[in-house]
Amino acid sequence: MFIEEYADYLKIEKKKTKNTFDAYMGDLREFLKYLEEKGVPAVSCKNTEVVGYLLKLKEEGKSTATTNRKIASVRLYYKYLMERGLVAENPADNIKTVKVEKKGIEYLTIEEIDNLLSLPDDSLKGKRDRAILEVLYATGIRVSELVNVKVSDVNIRMGFVTLTGESSKARIVPLGRPARAALEEYIYDVRKGLVRDSEDDDSLFVNYHGKKLTRQGLWKIIKEYASKAGIENKITPQTLRHSFAVHMVQNGADLKSLQELLGHEDISATQIYLSVTKNRIKDVYDKTHPRA
Repeated sequence: MFIEEYADYLKIEKKKTKNTFDAYMGDLREFLKYLEEKGVPAVSCKNTEVVGYLLKLKEEGKSTATTNRKIASVRLYYKYLMERGLVAENPADNIKTVKVEKKGIEYLTIEEIDNLLSLPDDSLKGKRDRAILEVLYATGIRVSELVNVKVSDVNIRMGFVTLTGESSKARIVPLGRPARAALEEYIYDVRKGLVRDSEDDDSLFVNYHGKKLTRQGLWKIIKEYASKAGIENKITPQTLRHSFAVHMVQNGADLKSLQELLGHEDISATQIYLSVTKNRIKDVYDKTHPRA
């Protein structure tokens, strides 16, 4: 029901990123299929149907975060229909989301980072992978952002990369010397050999076929080296980003600067890294103060 129009609404009016857009549309199609199986037209959906859907998600063992997102997707869809006078009420309005328990931040120690970054060899693949790992740790870039970086976004001479985050707002992030060196070697010695005669779209990191590296391909590379380093269980797509942020805070970076580097819209998202520093300070106090 008005799926194409709703898709345009998400993209143009709500300015949802591709990942969020895909998730919301997938959630909506799943909910509409549920209604179809129940024989309930979308315009006739009531609160009881949404509650039934919520119970179904719980029975399927969906996580709290996933369930909350799916209900939020339903709520936004009916908000759209209400704004256009297509339904009289939003059946998901009084469905309360469950508070998600915050997990501790997974990050690597500086020693673990040094070990990880030392693993790529001097083969073409190794030089490409070294550049990937160095850039991830040097910039705190999201995995989803890294696969979209263009060669033209990188300024080796000045030592920075221009990133476009989730809000489509560009930010400039400095590159440290090791990252600059690894990138320079990759761009001028390796990438040309990988791209060869393929019609590349200027993507910075490419696979063996000269095509843009996918998120799945990038994640596979990270896991490969994490396994070699013996830290596979500690690695998630966010780990190097968290490590970048935690190490910056531990070494005196102010939150406002870190917020800009990470591309956070709200500084509250950056404040989670303070908890790590507070815990570290308490540990030091407990271990060193005579009356702790």
